[in-house]
Amino acid sequence: MTGLERDLGEPAPVPGETMDRVRAILEGAQLTRYGEFKGEGSEVAALEREFAAYMGSRYAVAVNSGGSAIYLALLCAGVRPGDRVLLNAFTLAPVPGAIVHAGAEPLFVECNDDYVVDLQDLRGKAKLGARVLLLSHMRGHIGDMHGILNICNDHGIAVIEDCAHTLGAHWDGHLSGSFGSFGCFSLQAYKHINAGEGGLLTTNDEDAAARAILYSGSYMLYGQHEAAPDLAVFERHKHSTPNLSLRMPEVTAAIARAQLPLLEDRARIWNHGYAQLAKRLAQVPHVRLPKRDPREAFIGSSLQFSFEGLSATRIDNIVARCTERGLSLKWFGRAEPQGFTSTWEHWRYVHEAQPLQRTRGMLDGLIDMRIPLTITSADCALIGDILEASIEQTA
Repeated sequence: MTGLERDLGEPAPVPGETMDRVRAILEGAQLTRYGEFKGEGSEVAALEREFAAYMGSRYAVAVNSGGSAIYLALLCAGVRPGDRVLLNAFTLAPVPGAIVHAGAEPLFVECNDDYVVDLQDLRGKAKLGARVLLLSHMRGHIGDMHGILNICNDHGIAVIEDCAHTLGAHWDGHLSGSFGSFGCFSLQAYKHINAGEGGLLTTNDEDAAARAILYSGSYMLYGQHEAAPDLAVFERHKHSTPNLSLRMPEVTAAIARAQLPLLEDRARIWNHGYAQLAKRLAQVPHVRLPKRDPREAFIGSSLQFSFEGLSATRIDNIVARCTERGLSLKWFGRAEPQGFTSTWEHWRYVHEAQPLQRTRGMLDGLIDMRIPLTITSADCALIGDILEASIEQTA
């Protein structure tokens, strides 16, 4: 059997026409978003305007990372040192990191076998005093948003959506990021818009937007923003909001802007690859694909499945054999994390030990793989063949 030559970790490409704009920015040496602009003005301000229009939100704030967007959302939601913040246990390290950055304590909510938040556990933990749920649509899986919002509304809990993996996805006809008080997005290299790093925060709350802009490090130049509240709103907050220096640079915004109009085409390509790959993997013994709610219009830029009926030692051997054949799989069941696979048990800076049996059982067999935009039908068939052969050879 031949090995897989396709690099599943291949990021989305940067459009060629972006190079001219980046070159012009570099030649002009105006690399920061604030200053005396000539011609078309700030790339970052334009990105905020265009992103707010895309999301249908009143305001958008561009920052240096998705983690920074989450951090600012927590501050603007009123989270203070010592507060508890709810979050789903299956998430990525920058999410609890942002909570700790704000001086708060993560309180993890169980996730079910389909990788989304468990409503029963959320309902119980909503009674423990947290005022914010930081909800990650981890690896592109969107939970029952109606059920989640009903629980949070009943207990006066604000929702912050971490949409790092769901930019452009929908739930019941509404864009991911439009349900909560804040939507937080990442422009990191492996996301739907690849700007290397970068983040965006959206909200309809004028006071929160003004504070986020001030926190991000606008100095007194917030009038240069184009998707921002009236200047009078800033007057309420400008003397009480510290500058945290989280600005997005001009080059990052220029790279991102050119990709925003490509989201729909990219979603179509990713979903075509996802469907082919899922069809092949559904035929492989010991592999279970998650059930996806028909209300969820996801973007298949990655695929997750669970090994069932296999020991940890055998899974480890299967992953090793796949790697030898060029198929890179990320396994969340390891005792020690590798790459992007750390779990709540590895984040020992969280002061309160939180046993989560259902999540642990789910993660024991969880496998993650990226889907590049260049994946072919032949690649999908070969991935299934390599996986199937590796399972058979470790029996």
